[in-house]
Amino acid sequence: MTLSWSTYGQKSIDQLMTDYNFKAPFISAKSLYKVQTTSVVLDAREKQEYQVSRIENALHIGYKNFDLNQMKDLISDKNTTLIVYCSVGVRSGKIAEQLIANGYTSVYNLYGGIFDWVNKGYAVYDDNKKTTDKVHAFSKKWGVYLSKGKKVYE
Repeated sequence: MTLSWSTYGQKSIDQLMTDYNFKAPFISAKSLYKVQTTSVVLDAREKQEYQVSRIENALHIGYKNFDLNQMKDLISDKNTTLIVYCSVGVRSGKIAEQLIANGYTSVYNLYGGIFDWVNKGYAVYDDNKKTTDKVHAFSKKWGVYLSKGKKVYE
């Protein structure tokens, strides 16, 4: 017998992304890895999540207190390639849509978020810029999507 996310009443990341029908295009972990040095990577998770680990050189923008005016100060060129991520892609998808609606022309949502990034074997970094295997899993419900690394819930 093969078990799937639906066996446990949990949607797959593919189902989640389809259900939300985001207007922002997705970028895969593999594609982000190739372009991350030529793009601005934005972390749309909350500060306590960001402090556990992040994608290298990601800038924290948060979600609950996201401020579009602060973005204008941070990224003045609206043609800069922006890649937004969160845990699985829901919060970052909403932020990406706001950026597009406000004239940013090259905005992508990381498909599957930092969870898919780590699941695919890409590195994350702590506050000391050292690689870590810890990832803030947000909650037990969302943590099921993280299959690699050490889940942190505080």
